[in-house]
Amino acid sequence: MIERRIQIDDLMQSGYCYLLTEPVGQNFHQEFQPELTPRQMLELGVFGGKYMTDCTKEFPSDWFKNARLCSSRHDPKLNFFGLNASQPLSEWQKKGWIYEEDPRGWFQWYCRYYMGRRCRDDDRQIKRWRAMRRHIAQIRNNCLQGDLNCRRKQRQALLHWAYDSRKI
Repeated sequence: MIERRIQIDDLMQSGYCYLLTEPVGQNFHQEFQPELTPRQMLELGVFGGKYMTDCTKEFPSDWFKNARLCSSRHDPKLNFFGLNASQPLSEWQKKGWIYEEDPRGWFQWYCRYYMGRRCRDDDRQIKRWRAMRRHIAQIRNNCLQGDLNCRRKQRQALLHWAYDSRKI
């Protein structure tokens, strides 16, 4: 594969560049096996539809063709489970969850990773992704299989992390 350089100029980053060194959607770390692609997540409805509306040019246009987005505001009704399961960006920053190269957080990291970027934050983000599995166990232990009305907030949070909670 020929490395490709990506230049970013959006509301949160200007002049940032990164390299795509892996084929799209391939060669993931062995411990990182997301169940949903970024496109699937956007189509299902995550982050109240507001996330990444100013940086669509960075990613394939087909990711946004059927995405549930709202460029003017965060609208929890656009989420698959119809409720808010997000903390504000300021909270993520306060807790040190934001990597300087991905100021929008984990999902931005995942989109770039999916596209083929690899960076020094990969191991930390994969560990954070793996830690979300505790919510799967809680749903399995407390809900009937397929009951999408049980623990909807946890299910929506799992969608934010590329886990398909509809299968639980």
